[in-house]
Amino acid sequence: MICLGIESTAHTFGIGIVSNSEGGCEILANEKKSFTTKAGGIKPREAADHHLANAKLVLESALEKAGLAMKDIDLVSFSQGPGLGVCLQVGATAARALSLKHNKPLLGVNHCVAHIEIGKALTGAKDPIVCYASGANTQIIGYADGRYRVYGETLDIGIGNLLDSFGRALGIGFPAGPKIDEMYFKAKNYVKLPYSVKGMDLVFSGLQTAAEQKIKGVEKEDLAYSLMHNAFAMLTEVTERAMAHTEKKELVITGGVAASKALREMMGTMCKEREAEMFVPPVPACVDSGLLPAWLGIVEYKSGIQMKLEDSVVKPKERTDQVNITWI
Repeated sequence: MICLGIESTAHTFGIGIVSNSEGGCEILANEKKSFTTKAGGIKPREAADHHLANAKLVLESALEKAGLAMKDIDLVSFSQGPGLGVCLQVGATAARALSLKHNKPLLGVNHCVAHIEIGKALTGAKDPIVCYASGANTQIIGYADGRYRVYGETLDIGIGNLLDSFGRALGIGFPAGPKIDEMYFKAKNYVKLPYSVKGMDLVFSGLQTAAEQKIKGVEKEDLAYSLMHNAFAMLTEVTERAMAHTEKKELVITGGVAASKALREMMGTMCKEREAEMFVPPVPACVDSGLLPAWLGIVEYKSGIQMKLEDSVVKPKERTDQVNITWI
């Protein structure tokens, strides 16, 4: 089966084409255009306009890269939620149009679950705890009794938003995470900042405020290191507790922040001490892309899930643990 997946939850409009030949996830194309700014964060309406302007170009590029035409596609899927409503609408509209024009089955899928499933498919992880760390989402997840259960999560902002907001205060454009990750390894001193773990949940806004208040008083590299160190240590602590509670011996790190070398080092040390195995999918499958809905579309369709056109409305606030997992 070949599925064309459309991603438009936030800053990226992407189209991925994947096949499940020989039972595995074969990537045929992964094309995208991302909305960026030199200063300031993501602006939903501007991002949606960007997606609309680039949709046709990305589609043509993906089909050309895969060496396919729409007649070769078996299924069209799209990220139905969670995400920014106006951005989600662009992807959903494009998916509906392709489905109707070419008479292809249509499936809307959960973006968070898509991160998990492609992470498992590309790493070989079987039953992991998943650390899902992205711009808007920060959750510690594990499968149990028909759902992906959230064992811990942010109570305010996603860890990626923390990094981007702090970067904005430093004068760094969007996305700021990669640049702050570089600063992490140039630091010489630790600056005392808040560390906020509430049971199994996390709070990042106080850390952000405290760091921003110290921007003019310390070296930027030291401050970036300290903010990132505390945020990642908080995330690692809650992840380790979830692994201890569930007795799972695998960890998958996914989401855009999974690209951070600093986070991988910290989580890797924790897993080594627990004699657990850590998996990180290739970066293109960690960050937002059309690969995610494309692969989950195949997984869901093969499990018997189908969707009527009237059920393809976007779900900006749909949670990971609201999705019935029928394929495990």
